[in-house]
Amino acid sequence: MAAARGVSGSHRRPGPAPHRAVRSWQGFLLGGSLVTAAAAFATPAGREATYALLCLAVIGAVVAGVRQHRPARPLGWWLLAAGMACGAVAHSWWAFGPPTTVLNAVVTWTDVVYFSMYLLVAAAVAVLSASRRRGAALAGMSEAGIVACTAVVLAWVFLLDPFLHDRDDWSAGAAVLAYPFLDLLVLTMVVRLRFTTRALSRAQQLLVLAVVVVLAADVAYIVAVMAGGQWAGSTFSAAGWLMFLVLLGAAALHPSMALGPGTGVGRPPPGNGRWTVAGLLTVVLIGPVATCYALLADIAEGELDRIDVVLPLGATAITAVLLVARLTGASALARRRADELQEAVEYQATLQREMSHLALHDSLTGLPNRLHLDRELRGLLHGDEPGCLLLLDVDGFKHINESLGHPIGDALLVAIAQRLRYTVGPGALLARLGGDEFAVLMPCGDAGTVDSRCAEILAAVRRPADIHGHRLHVTISIGVRRLAGSAGSTDALSDADLALYEAKAAGRDRAVTYDAGLRERQLERTELVERLRAALTAEQFTVYYQPIVTLGTGGFDAVEALVRWFPAPGELIGPDRFIPAAEDSGLIVALGEWVLRQACRDAAGWHRQHGTAVTVNVSPRQLMEPDYAATVGRALRDSGLPPAALILEITEGMLVGAANQEDRTIAQLSALRRQGVRVAVDDFGTGYSSLAYLRDLPIDILKIDRSFLPSGEPGAADRQLSFVRTIVDLAHNLRLAAVAEGVETPAQVALLRELGCDKGQGYHFGRPRNAAETTEVLAAAQLTAALPVGA
Repeated sequence: MAAARGVSGSHRRPGPAPHRAVRSWQGFLLGGSLVTAAAAFATPAGREATYALLCLAVIGAVVAGVRQHRPARPLGWWLLAAGMACGAVAHSWWAFGPPTTVLNAVVTWTDVVYFSMYLLVAAAVAVLSASRRRGAALAGMSEAGIVACTAVVLAWVFLLDPFLHDRDDWSAGAAVLAYPFLDLLVLTMVVRLRFTTRALSRAQQLLVLAVVVVLAADVAYIVAVMAGGQWAGSTFSAAGWLMFLVLLGAAALHPSMALGPGTGVGRPPPGNGRWTVAGLLTVVLIGPVATCYALLADIAEGELDRIDVVLPLGATAITAVLLVARLTGASALARRRADELQEAVEYQATLQREMSHLALHDSLTGLPNRLHLDRELRGLLHGDEPGCLLLLDVDGFKHINESLGHPIGDALLVAIAQRLRYTVGPGALLARLGGDEFAVLMPCGDAGTVDSRCAEILAAVRRPADIHGHRLHVTISIGVRRLAGSAGSTDALSDADLALYEAKAAGRDRAVTYDAGLRERQLERTELVERLRAALTAEQFTVYYQPIVTLGTGGFDAVEALVRWFPAPGELIGPDRFIPAAEDSGLIVALGEWVLRQACRDAAGWHRQHGTAVTVNVSPRQLMEPDYAATVGRALRDSGLPPAALILEITEGMLVGAANQEDRTIAQLSALRRQGVRVAVDDFGTGYSSLAYLRDLPIDILKIDRSFLPSGEPGAADRQLSFVRTIVDLAHNLRLAAVAEGVETPAQVALLRELGCDKGQGYHFGRPRNAAETTEVLAAAQLTAALPVGA
């Protein structure tokens, strides 16, 4: 490690780990190349010392690479380090040690240690090419065997056979004969590595290049020794052996050494590709050609021995067997791939069927969806058979979802779907269009059949449903569209939706059949929205004010702003007509801001003179605007009205929605109250709120709905009185002011005073008046210190 670090990184500052890793292998390669250039021309002892030092450097590179890159299977690199340790021992002994003990006539103990390096390098390459996949242990072995057998033939024909025949006494150089066999083993493992890897990584490329270099050096060494050269090797062999070590160290330091066996990027393993087949065919032909050449040469020289025939032909036979084995494996692989492809095709077909089913069916109930219904509806409209479309919507489903949770809501939808499926029967198409909306498409001949089927559906859904421990009572509304005369599926659905809307408006739990009058009423609503849009531009609206009185003193405390629409002189459109249209169209945002600004301007003078506050109604749609609090602040600043003089009225239903959804409504109201604006809850007691909302939400005033005031009907007064008393006590306990709406008689005033109600509002104190009349009333009230009774 110290040698590797000294070569690669000691001359610069530490950098990021990836950058330092790249520079380390490059530095090792560059420094090792310089050492190779210098040591190749050194004395034999100097070369041996350099070999030993480079072996130690490779060991350090392996240790550094494993610690830094942490490969998943480091065994191959540790085997490489062990091989380098053997090389370091052998070269050190040859450089500095005494003559070694001869194991037998031709081999020394140092030779055994040195040859172990080749065995360990071959084992390292084998481990680095072995995959954990099933059947991967023999992967690439047939290709490696074919190459090995061809190499055996070539080595015998051109190296060993001439050496044995040309030397009468070759026992003294027998150790050199070990090199071809060791090189053959390493070559076999390298070939296997190439055939088991998708694309060689940079570290693997360096490893293969190192083996090629050492094979070339060994071949040159063998040829030189057989020709009578020096046992220390030529300059070429020395350079090759040195570069072999340098390339191994660079491979160990490269970041890609962490890649597992068989991995890589790019193309797939070289299996049966064109170039692979051509290469194997060339290798297979080389053996017989070389064998024929050797036999002819030996016959011509009269030196043909039995081994000259047996060894090449045996290697060629083994090559043929391996080739057959490879072809058999390739055929089996092709069959497996074909089976896998067939399975993939079948799976794809199944998946397409499932996707088609999912595209046409609802995932929750399993019923056909809107797309499926639309297809069937188009077919029925283009046919001659009469049909009928029922559009169904569960009444009050949103409240069930919000109060009990979506899992219970989903379970309820599944239960309703089962009832509808049983009720409509097999002759009709039942679909879920989304949410709590269903549709039934059925052939029908007369109105009586349709009415009977609708009655059955209403009765089936009306039965109680036990869902996760809750006994739920729900109803359903139905819009009916006879398909005769319908222009298309879109029109049919639109007409059925109009009939459904009418069924909801008529009280729910009923069926309404479409007629032309429904379309006309829809057109009227559309026209009303257009008129409303134009009225905002033409300023056809006026704000009226109704007094709110302190019951204890009779003082004129505040006024409530009420918008009126006068499209023409003497013509009045009531709020009950245009407010819902404004809500549905979104125009309520612009209309509400106009009312707010006008009320603040009118009330600014009243507050300065009489201390009167103003109450303005707020739509749920307005509170959904992200800048509503800022809008109120601008209206107050522009008019000069103090925030404490403004009271915003919201409905109880808005509180329920805000608490369940934790939406921006709470944030808007809280921001306004921090500014000093007060908040009142209108029509309290008619919705679904709970004490938790009153405790947690930012409100100041409870307005008791007029329906709770005693009306004089027999038996009802006591119950109404109890409701009023409960609400007043609740408001006071929560430190809220209680305001009673719809006060019309002196008896109601006396009763409210007795119950401790803070304020009252109604015709008894005054009807809504325009701003000029309200100014006169306030002035008169200040002179008389009392409000007029009746108006």
